[in-house]
Amino acid sequence: MSETTVRRAGNRVFVAAVVLACVWVLVPIYLLLVNALSAPAEVTGFPKRFWPSFDLASIRFFLGFRGVTSALWNSVQVAVLTMVMAIAAGAPAGYALARFDFPGKQLFRFMVVMTRAFPLPLLALPLAVLFIRVGLDDTVLGLAFVHTTLALPFAVLITYSLFSGIPYELEEAALTLGCNRVQAFLKVVLPLAAPGIAASAVFAFVISWNEVFASAVLTIEHRTLTAFLLQSLDVSPLPLKFAGGAALVLPALGFIFAVRKYLFAMWGIANR
Repeated sequence: MSETTVRRAGNRVFVAAVVLACVWVLVPIYLLLVNALSAPAEVTGFPKRFWPSFDLASIRFFLGFRGVTSALWNSVQVAVLTMVMAIAAGAPAGYALARFDFPGKQLFRFMVVMTRAFPLPLLALPLAVLFIRVGLDDTVLGLAFVHTTLALPFAVLITYSLFSGIPYELEEAALTLGCNRVQAFLKVVLPLAAPGIAASAVFAFVISWNEVFASAVLTIEHRTLTAFLLQSLDVSPLPLKFAGGAALVLPALGFIFAVRKYLFAMWGIANR
């Protein structure tokens, strides 16, 4: 078998894998949007439409359903708080890992990754007891703390890779020109690391927005949209489920689309 034949076969396999991955991701989103943008009778009827009728009756029914707007607002608050706290704690940790050598550095990096090895259901009961004792049970802030714990490893590792890709000589040049370390960071490093910080914010937001287990266990009156939909999943009509799924998917997709240039720039900086 010639090298050209092997290369063509490899290209075909690669193209097939890409097509399969796109179908795996896009078809559920397509079905979700078609049903969310169709009338309730079309959602439950047969045959199914290939294109949505752009009837907003299902969306209006979803938004008018009791408890949806408050759950949606809770999701927004928790996701924004998680994003801010994850960046505030993760970016300094990533900078310290990239710029300083200290005893236990490798162990610290390993422990950051290991925080994702503990299943959240095992921690649910201790967290619930702790939150009840300190008064954080059934609060937006308490849930944001849990989501920050889930998002923090990604924030640390992403910002670490970005700061590692920025040459330290740039900071040294700024120091020789009269800047102190804080000024060198703000004027030189931070603008270059902005794509990575934006990417960390995106991951933190999406993780919080889609998380359901902690939201369902640790909240009752202040449940997020994911926990609210899970609670009413067995009793809610089909149009409400599709509209709720679209309400969960579209903000995350829109957020990622809005910062896509920063994501691409992040990979460009990290690969240099």
